[in-house]
Amino acid sequence: MHGRHRTPNTRWPLLLLLCVAQLMVILDISAVNVALPDLAKDLDIAKADIGWTITSYSLIFGSLLLLGGRAADLLGRRRVFLTGLGIFTAASLMTALAGDAATLFAARAGQGLGAALLSPAALSIITSTFHGPERAKALGVWGAVGGAGAAIGVLLGGALTELVDWRAIFFINLPVGLALAAGALTIVPTDPVRPQWRGLDLRGAVLATASLGSLVYALTQARSSGWTSAQTLGLTGVALAGLAAFAALELRTAKPLLRVQRLRDRGVGGGFVMMLGASAVLFGSFLLSSLYLQTVLGTGALATGLAFLPFAVAIGAGVHAGSHIITHAGVRIPLAAGFAVAAAGMLLLSGVTAHGNYAADVLPGMLVAGAGLGLILVSVSVSMLTGAAEHESGMLSGLTTTGHEIGGSLGIAILSTIAAGPTAASGIGDAFLAAAIIAGVAGAAALVILPSARTFLPKLALAPRVAIH
Repeated sequence: MHGRHRTPNTRWPLLLLLCVAQLMVILDISAVNVALPDLAKDLDIAKADIGWTITSYSLIFGSLLLLGGRAADLLGRRRVFLTGLGIFTAASLMTALAGDAATLFAARAGQGLGAALLSPAALSIITSTFHGPERAKALGVWGAVGGAGAAIGVLLGGALTELVDWRAIFFINLPVGLALAAGALTIVPTDPVRPQWRGLDLRGAVLATASLGSLVYALTQARSSGWTSAQTLGLTGVALAGLAAFAALELRTAKPLLRVQRLRDRGVGGGFVMMLGASAVLFGSFLLSSLYLQTVLGTGALATGLAFLPFAVAIGAGVHAGSHIITHAGVRIPLAAGFAVAAAGMLLLSGVTAHGNYAADVLPGMLVAGAGLGLILVSVSVSMLTGAAEHESGMLSGLTTTGHEIGGSLGIAILSTIAAGPTAASGIGDAFLAAAIIAGVAGAAALVILPSARTFLPKLALAPRVAIH
């Protein structure tokens, strides 16, 4: 078989393989958060520097996703996926063996590079493999991995840190990475053409990477340096100017990194805005729930991980419902409804108190918010990737994943700043309230900027045969 044909018998095993690869990337974001205290103590990393364990990964990952997605289109999806997987696995070994802070941060940056190639290539393979309503189901599974995977990561990170060692979080990627590579060589379709290096827009890539990198860095450092500091305002200004210059350059480039005109499609441009809001609420809710459980209720790493399992189940249930609803209702109404439900969950969580408990103060809000976020995650992916022509599935996959990462960085930056209130519980409660407002505004915006079911459903029925030139 050797990956040359995508038969019904190989499509779903292929989806499973790609989702496990994405899960590995997601786990190495959320699992590390739980391990930070042990990691800092072991490597003698100062409190002011420990954030670089996360930042060095997210900075490289977020800034290179557009390039990774376009590389999948031009160099071959399978080639880019396998290259990213190889880099990520090797960097995981480096991270596990790190003996000092500098080595750890460099290895985490290497993981970010691998993930920036692997993730959009995997999503592009899914987009070009599944047609019509099957695509909604496949993207539903992908969405469940993105949402519930973060919760599983907290559990895995807590379990491995408490029962083994923080290094086990990274060592575990070696056998998984090798097994995925063996599977990919068998069932991922071989690339039909030779790599088109000449078509790769390197000028656009440098500009996009520098601009997105500046934005991610400004957001991740905003809490410590101050939102109105020269660093935050200066870097944000540079990033926005760079992105404007990038858009102008791409409009004049024959084979652009990103076809900016595609953002005029309400499903793509509107979906990107929705992805920013969805990820801000998703990443923020994980951070705030973890802060409340660990700093206010004094819950241990493993118990915190277990506390997130219902959240993962609720997200999975929302995704499952969403993948069926979309095929009948389009994406506008499910996204508006999903944000409304997520806002209700955040409002429930905003009532946390210093003397609360998990069952009464956290669990109800988690279950409601999780169901809403699951519905959102599948709807936004379907919105952005429906109608993608074969030659641009990598480009739109890169854009989708960029929205996920930038939105997450924005949510964490804003909500962690609010959470640092006069007291831990009141600050976290205020931050949950802010998350509810973000979700509410996004839900209202969905009704205005997304395509109606009447215009969207015919595209979904044809996907991916709607080629837009």
